[in-house]
Amino acid sequence: MNKIVSRADQALSSHDLCDHCLGRLFAHVDTGTTNAERGRNMRIAVSLERSARSEELPAHEECWICEEIFDSLDRFADACIAELSKIEYKTFLVGTKVSPDIQDREERLWAEVGGEDAEPIKAELNREIGKIMEARTQKEVDFKNPDAVTLVDTRFSHVEMTVTPLFIYGRYNKYSREIPQTIWPCRVCRGKGCERCNGLGKMYQTSVQEIIGDIAIKMAEGSDHFFHGMGREDIDARMLGTGRPFVLEISNPKKRSIDLNVLECESNKNEDASYSDLRFSSRDEVRKIKNASPDKTYSATVSMQDKVNKGLVDEVLQSLSQACITQQTPVRVSHRRADLARKRHIREINLKDFSENSMVLEITAESGTYIRNSSVGMGAVQSLVSLKNSASTAKLPRLMSYRYLITFTRYKNGQSFKRP
Repeated sequence: MNKIVSRADQALSSHDLCDHCLGRLFAHVDTGTTNAERGRNMRIAVSLERSARSEELPAHEECWICEEIFDSLDRFADACIAELSKIEYKTFLVGTKVSPDIQDREERLWAEVGGEDAEPIKAELNREIGKIMEARTQKEVDFKNPDAVTLVDTRFSHVEMTVTPLFIYGRYNKYSREIPQTIWPCRVCRGKGCERCNGLGKMYQTSVQEIIGDIAIKMAEGSDHFFHGMGREDIDARMLGTGRPFVLEISNPKKRSIDLNVLECESNKNEDASYSDLRFSSRDEVRKIKNASPDKTYSATVSMQDKVNKGLVDEVLQSLSQACITQQTPVRVSHRRADLARKRHIREINLKDFSENSMVLEITAESGTYIRNSSVGMGAVQSLVSLKNSASTAKLPRLMSYRYLITFTRYKNGQSFKRP
């Protein structure tokens, strides 16, 4: 007798099995067909072998393993479709929960006749329910990035649905020196609302995140929003140039095909920030953006109390270009960064404009470099000079004031490059 048929005969001798559970024992032996079809063929082969021995195969009544759970596939599919009808989706994925007793009996059968070629019952249930749903909804199963996942508890026909967040990539420019990039919970009440924050639960009335996020969450009918930026700038720093890349994440969206042109237009009606290059994105791009570390370029306008010699400025700047500096975490970010000494590289410092009492510097540095110092009255150049130690701060007059803007290198394919 064929070894496969012999194993099937052994299984049917011990237990009454349906075609699904019988065929699933040999799922990886005969591909290109369903477990039910495979099980029917095995049953016929076993019946013929027994007939040759003048033996009869008992008629099937109720499956010992699954208790005829596969008769309820349509009911499970309908329950999933009903749950998915609450949202807009194009792709989905099905998962199932089965009784522990069913899984236990399946594993016992594997131990008796061998389970090296078998497929778990949940895998077949997921696939067969998904096939029915695809036919009825004209939507597709997606194993990598489904819009929603339904989990069916087959004991009660109960369905739990998990909606994949909606991700929107873009670039932002920040023109206000009074708003942060993301929501900043109140330090006193930690978001609960108090006198310090006027009951808002946050340190600032709005942020780059909230300006676009509050509009997007209404359009997508989501429950919350999160902002993933490629780094961040200080609250009192502007973000100019080509803009900083970000991904906006909307949780539990009921709508996915929102009009990004409308979102961009509505978000840009404010004066504090603007948004561009919006497109739909994914969680993979969030990882790329969070892990990216492109160099950053600051432009600092420096006003000086006394006249300064340009040759002296050139000498100091030359000593700082290509320098490796050690930086202690500034006090201004100590609430969110560990107090450590970090080595960072200054790529270059160029003098873009100069007069006796003012100058404009363009400073390009490694990602994570603190260009400005937290001490009052200290500016970008004075901070860098003091860190370098090879040049004396006495060579430069005390900086009366400085304002700076940040331009960011373009981001493409996981690497940074400067826009021509």
